Amino acid sequence: DTVDGAKLNTWFIPRDGAKYTLLFVHGNAGNIGDRIDKIELLHKLGLNIFIFDYRGYGKSKGIPSEKGVYRDAQAAYEYLISKKNVSPERIVPYGESLGGAIAIDLAYKEKVGALITESTFSSAKDMARVIYPRLPTFLILSKFDSVSKIKDIDIPKLIMHSKTDDVIPFAQSVKLFDEAASPKKHIILKGDHNSSHMDSRDEYRSSIKEFFEDL
Repeated sequence: DTVDGAKLNTWFIPRDGAKYTLLFVHGNAGNIGDRIDKIELLHKLGLNIFIFDYRGYGKSKGIPSEKGVYRDAQAAYEYLISKKNVSPERIVPYGESLGGAIAIDLAYKEKVGALITESTFSSAKDMARVIYPRLPTFLILSKFDSVSKIKDIDIPKLIMHSKTDDVIPFAQSVKLFDEAASPKKHIILKGDHNSSHMDSRDEYRSSIKEFFEDL
């Protein structure tokens, strides 16, 4: 339950001996059921996975908005602490595409252990210049100003993006990385927006594995 009364559908996938819990914040398309392959891959890296659908997505109730999806991530974060007894420093938000902006906002506001983004944009304004006709309505009316927030996030950060992303230009991850506070690491993948984790499976997997080993 969120602070404003939205009811969210979530999955918690535990892993024996896991040191960290990945708070998975998915992209604009689909819902948590469309992330099975990625969840399996990340789970095999020895992580607990907690994934939720935003209000208005999948089985979650409500209407999405920028403020609303921030509250959804906040509710997921607080659930992990209060119901699953996960320490804040053991929570790592992982945001793909739109979810990257939401994960960055959560890391900007709350204590977490690290931050991972995949194929995310620098701001809604930057995206509007690129693909305005294809943006969902609530994104057009939003700021999602990740580039200004990431300057003040001093935890370890892993920023991943494909050079051949067909939806969000690679240059936006470069902008995010350049503005991000240290420590930080930029990983270049290959493949389309929705398939780079498979097209670059070895690089994707090893980069995340090494990132957690270094924490």
